[in-house]
Amino acid sequence: MKKIAVSLVLAASLGLAACSGAEEATTDTAAETTEAVEAGADAAIEGADAAAAGAAATATDAAATATDAAATATDAAATATDAKAGEMAATAKEAVKTEEAAK
Repeated sequence: MKKIAVSLVLAASLGLAACSGAEEATTDTAAETTEAVEAGADAAIEGADAAAAGAAATATDAAATATDAAATATDAAATATDAKAGEMAATAKEAVKTEEAAK
């Protein structure tokens, strides 16, 4: 009977020792996994920030190009307006000359 009791106590002690070591290993593994997930999330955030900064720079460049194109169009419109005004002035002068000649 004594041998059985000692064997049971020894088996229980070994079982507890095995379980407590496994708990520490599980805790360590969980902590390492958490750290790895946090590192992955941080890397994803940094990547998103870099992509957003690149997109903002591209949008700024596109806006500058559009502004330049608008300025060019405005200049072209002003030139066309000046040309048409000159043409109309010449036509008016001719009309005045023709009217004076008819008198």
